[in-house]
Amino acid sequence: MHPERSVLSVPGGRPELFEKALRSDADLVFLDLEDSVVETAKAEARRNVVRAVNELDWRGRPRAVRINAVDSPYCYRDLMDLLEGAGNRIDLIIVPKVERPEQVHALDILLDQLEAAGGIGHRVQLEVQLETASGILHAGSIASACERLRALVFGPGDYAASVGMPMSAIGMEDEWDAAYGAPRLQYPMHQLLVAARAYGLRAIDGPYADYRDNEGLRRAARRARALGYDGKWCIHPAQIPIVNEVFTPTEAEIAWAKEVLKAYHEAERQRRGALTIGSTMIDAASVRMAESTLSRARAAGRGF
Repeated sequence: MHPERSVLSVPGGRPELFEKALRSDADLVFLDLEDSVVETAKAEARRNVVRAVNELDWRGRPRAVRINAVDSPYCYRDLMDLLEGAGNRIDLIIVPKVERPEQVHALDILLDQLEAAGGIGHRVQLEVQLETASGILHAGSIASACERLRALVFGPGDYAASVGMPMSAIGMEDEWDAAYGAPRLQYPMHQLLVAARAYGLRAIDGPYADYRDNEGLRRAARRARALGYDGKWCIHPAQIPIVNEVFTPTEAEIAWAKEVLKAYHEAERQRRGALTIGSTMIDAASVRMAESTLSRARAAGRGF
């Protein structure tokens, strides 16, 4: 599967930005029809996006678009215009503000119909954003709602608004984290991660609002990586190098993983059970962690 360390958001109403974004090193680029597009410009943005999906060079990436929320007055037209205008080329649709599995079921059925009517030869995949109290509460049932799903994405800004959490900027710590005594988004992020992993999906963190604050971005990305997330959204190309770096296993991590596997397979050959490397015990769980590290490294293009 294509890696998804860095996910670059591009406003669908700004076609002059499309090619620059697609020339970036982001693992995934999506064109946005939701929050970055004002209501009066939705139709024009759809036309921009359809042209971009059909005509631009996506450099081997999935052609991805974020539509408007299922309960908005724009969702159905987003899907119809995209599937009728670019259905044989579009690969991935990102759905914001998903709160219940029934919303995913409805999208799945509608996509079935549009694919059949248009003679589309592949199934369009879905990623859904959980960014409200209801979305986090129903994370498990949402994650298992349909086979099109490939990732759950955390939305920190709308989540904070949903639960009444004061936050000065999206995805950034502020005085209220200091007042609480810990990062306040750990709970919903962990809930989303567990739901995603339980059903074999990726977990992607939301954006960090200040694209000039490299150290703040690095801290936020490392926190998500520490939990087990696969990647993070970017709102500006300048954020991509840091996010890619954080979500790529280091040389030391790769070396340790290879050492673990080598030692364990040698122990298996000699019919020994648990073993140690130095003073560290190695067992079957260590092997699974090592394999996970090497799998991430291979997905990031770190051949070995």
